Amino acid sequence: MAARGPFDILADYEQRSLAHVAGLPEQLDAPGLWRGVGFRVGRRRLAAGFDEVVEILPMPQVTPVPGAQPWMLGVANVRGNLLPIVDLKQFLEGERTVLHEGQRVLIVRQPGGDVAVTIDELFGQRSFVDEQRLGDEAVREQALAEGRYTHFVERAYRLGDDAWAIFSLQKLARTPEFRQAAA
Repeated sequence: MAARGPFDILADYEQRSLAHVAGLPEQLDAPGLWRGVGFRVGRRRLAAGFDEVVEILPMPQVTPVPGAQPWMLGVANVRGNLLPIVDLKQFLEGERTVLHEGQRVLIVRQPGGDVAVTIDELFGQRSFVDEQRLGDEAVREQALAEGRYTHFVERAYRLGDDAWAIFSLQKLARTPEFRQAAA
């Protein structure tokens, strides 16, 4: 048996890899499939579309901004860019997030520059299909879209024992009150 060269080995890896994931691209773009980032704010399990989350980072060091709304934690230098850091739970529920060592922020694109919003817990990628979608009455019963959440929850899904609300970070970023952080 002749020795195989590096190119032949890589070509073999490619062929075996492609055979292993046959049909996967079709599944990723299947009709009725929704995919995004799952996270928790307070007691609510939320998910936002991949197209709405620019990046997920550990909580950066924050410099307070005098005269800002209580939910505006301050600004942080992230790779040379100043980002406003917003306590999403306090903005939505009026209750301050208890910051912890594993705290994460979602970087959201908004007109005029990105903004970081705190989340209580990151769950990673979540996928839902139409059959898991909750009706409007079930969304009300689960209290997924009450209070300020009403403006940003577009729909909800049931996955196992948990209800997940699809939260629009784009709507949040366009909300005048959110954009006006000065007290």
